[in-house]
Amino acid sequence: MATTSDSSVSFDETDTRKSEMHSTIESWIDDLVAGIDDAQASEEFQEWLDVQSRFHDYSYRNTLLIKQQCPEATRVAGYRSWQEEFDRHVQEGEQAIWIWAPIIAKQCPECGNAPSYHANIECDYDETPADEWSKGLVGFRPASVFDVSQTEGEPLPTLETAATGDADDLVPALLDAATELGVTVRIVPETEWSHGDAKGVCEKMSLYDAQPLVEVLDRPNQTGVAGTLIHEYAHALLHFDVDDDTERSKREIEAEAVAYVVGRYCGLDTSGSAFYLAAWESDDPEIVRERLGRISRTAEEIIEYLPQKQLIES
Repeated sequence: MATTSDSSVSFDETDTRKSEMHSTIESWIDDLVAGIDDAQASEEFQEWLDVQSRFHDYSYRNTLLIKQQCPEATRVAGYRSWQEEFDRHVQEGEQAIWIWAPIIAKQCPECGNAPSYHANIECDYDETPADEWSKGLVGFRPASVFDVSQTEGEPLPTLETAATGDADDLVPALLDAATELGVTVRIVPETEWSHGDAKGVCEKMSLYDAQPLVEVLDRPNQTGVAGTLIHEYAHALLHFDVDDDTERSKREIEAEAVAYVVGRYCGLDTSGSAFYLAAWESDDPEIVRERLGRISRTAEEIIEYLPQKQLIES
């Protein structure tokens, strides 16, 4: 995977500055696309992808139930699934998380009920014998699941997506740039964090104040804080008024690509972005290049408000 540490890069105030920035950012996007291809082909990513495919995608209702009972939950599965599919075991004394599991059974084409219930109601459908009915959703039953934090055993594979490098001066510079970018920003201590396993969020200040509010989880890794700040700034500048959930993966790609470009410009190693983007859009890395214009403009806007000396320090 391509390295992304270019701490000597800077663009002086000249007549060709804009074109130089565009050219350099375009070449970095090419590197990122190549990095995503490499990431997808890697054994590490394939192992991670295989494990992720074994987890269920839960409905919105069940997701709310899980978060209400276990706000810190990240990966949940049933008691036997943890044992048989992941070689992990629920620890003694752990409390189950209850969800609604679908009941799939043969279903009357007319009333939609299972044969046993169909026989006890006033439905006269008899065109197709019950043993030939198709299966469908006939109801829900309570089912118990457990979060990975409630289990022990073989570790789940992880992808290292965080940036690395020296960002002690970059975080204050990014905080100073928030006003110019039209963003309110808060670095939130872990004890006050209320957004689950997310490292950062971008949302409205309130119902009456439409200004973007960026909140980032404080943590010892200041390079990670800087990368998250840039990522959420990109959301604030690009996607704040976009409500279409079908575009979510593409918005994440744009935001992370901006973080990759700005982080690389500031001398950080942001090659982990390739794994992040591979996980979001594993079938089409070319979408990064297709959105180059939006990524480039947003990266340049953030870079403009960072002190020049920050950009060329090693």
